[in-house]
Amino acid sequence: MFQFEGNLNLSQRMTHELGKAIVRGEYKQSGGLPTEAELCDKFGISRSAMREAVKMLSAKGLIISRPRQGIRILPEDNWNIFDADVLKWILDSNPSLLLLKEFLQMRMAIEPEAAALAAQYATTEDIENIKKAIIRMQAAHNGQDDPLQSDIAFHISILYASSNRFFIQFREFVQTALNVSIRYTNQLKGITVGDIQDHSRVLEAIEQKQPEAARAAAKHLIEEAQELIDTALNK
Repeated sequence: MFQFEGNLNLSQRMTHELGKAIVRGEYKQSGGLPTEAELCDKFGISRSAMREAVKMLSAKGLIISRPRQGIRILPEDNWNIFDADVLKWILDSNPSLLLLKEFLQMRMAIEPEAAALAAQYATTEDIENIKKAIIRMQAAHNGQDDPLQSDIAFHISILYASSNRFFIQFREFVQTALNVSIRYTNQLKGITVGDIQDHSRVLEAIEQKQPEAARAAAKHLIEEAQELIDTALNK
């Protein structure tokens, strides 16, 4: 029997194993997977658990299963990269610089506007949460907190402070991708903690209820990362 890790149930574990294998290219895109019976034998799980895993992967856009046609892997354009699992599998499989560039372009479309909205609608609690994230970044600079997670907490707190439900829904997507992109760009800059002063400028503009300044400060954070990725791509 195949040995799974983690605290997920059997179907969820099977979903993760097959999902990661598909993303890593172990099965050819637009090609077929083994039959359910063959997969059950290989992984030592029941038909019901396997069927549930197939349903989950179908919902994520990785595969399609049809009677008498078997299970086929869909082209990458069909994959739901807004799904946190799919994005994590991609990022864990040695993501390309182009993917990181596309993620930064996505952030540029969201975060500056979220910061501008936060300058208009942030509550006292929202501002306190942003301040707490800055304090965590300062603690990380002194080796007393996690540099990556404190930086991510800052960006997620801005989404919440926007008071826009659509922006807030991006939090899992942004959090998952930031786990890779911040680590990579900080490595390029030769640092472990993001620039606290630049992050603080976003907070100051939000506190002072200056949407344009908040937008510009948030945009600056992403532009710096974009320049690093573009430089790496052009080498």
